[in-house]
Amino acid sequence: DEKEIKTKSKTINYKNFFLPFQRLDTRAGYTNPSNSARAHYLEVVGDKILVLSGEGKTIFFEKKNIFEKKLEQEKIQNNINDIMTKNNLTFIGVRDLFVDKNIVYISLISKNEKGYTFNIYTANLNYKKLDFKIFFETKTYFKKWSVSTGGRIEKFKDNKILYTLGYSRVPGSAQDKNSLLGKIFSIDLKTKKYDLVSLGHRNPQGLFYDKDLDLVINGEHGPKGGDEVNLNFLKENKIPNYGFDTVSYGIEYDGTDPYKRGKTKKPHIEFGFEEPFIYYIPSIGISEIVFLNKKKSFLKKNSLFVSSLRAGSLYVYELNDQLSKVEKMERIFLGNERIRDLEYDSEDEFFFIIDEITPSIGVLKFRN
Repeated sequence: DEKEIKTKSKTINYKNFFLPFQRLDTRAGYTNPSNSARAHYLEVVGDKILVLSGEGKTIFFEKKNIFEKKLEQEKIQNNINDIMTKNNLTFIGVRDLFVDKNIVYISLISKNEKGYTFNIYTANLNYKKLDFKIFFETKTYFKKWSVSTGGRIEKFKDNKILYTLGYSRVPGSAQDKNSLLGKIFSIDLKTKKYDLVSLGHRNPQGLFYDKDLDLVINGEHGPKGGDEVNLNFLKENKIPNYGFDTVSYGIEYDGTDPYKRGKTKKPHIEFGFEEPFIYYIPSIGISEIVFLNKKKSFLKKNSLFVSSLRAGSLYVYELNDQLSKVEKMERIFLGNERIRDLEYDSEDEFFFIIDEITPSIGVLKFRN
């Protein structure tokens, strides 16, 4: 399927291809545990695209095939099910896929007698079979199922990666520095030691690190309303607290408002917390984000691309040089889609998305 999309100032070519994975079951509801295994992720790896299904299946295809009618996807064997069986774990779902220096990282949710938990596994990149081993065990558990899990992995500085965990509906956990829930933290690839980067997060599913600016950007789901984009300037040498579950611009789904905002709509900063750079009322179902600084962006501006599960759109923001305000925003509506993942290929200036409704891979190219 191929089409042209126009906004006031942009023209985008959009093409999508079917993926051989389970589609999202909208009848079961987005919060149903079964749909956790229907969230799929991708990575651009040189001249290939690697894709991981929510059920733990792996495939790849040659990047050049996006110019053809079919992707010619090929299966890759992996040992995820063997790991689950050997360790008496019940597989729940995938939360991210990340590749760096020929090492494949996956973020998984599983369950045992202690409850639900998150772990990161790694494998050497191999297009015949991926043999995963445990890399980082959070040793963090929650008893009741929640979609507020986070689980994103991102390249960081000083031989580290970033990892996000949602608060998983454990009250107070996002403010508890003794808990990994509701946090973004770095993990040393050699020692496995972790350090807190920020706290007060509800469900951070978008994550990006800009090395040039030493800037961490995260997008996270609010409750009913209150999705956020947060900027963490690491040069300020502090650990920012974004306020959840004390403050939020959203409310609970039962209509109650326990987050101090009330009728006065007071900002987070008045309660001693960081103010979000952008927030959404109503929510857009914020998902993965990509940031291109002015030197790297084809738009010749600091450019933030925000994908959406609920609104079926990619939001394009042009920011001022100081990254203190939005100068321009345009919404690219892609249709009845839930964008689970977003990757930018700087070599060819393509965006790759995963729509979990169909499911499919979409390819976007900005023409002007």
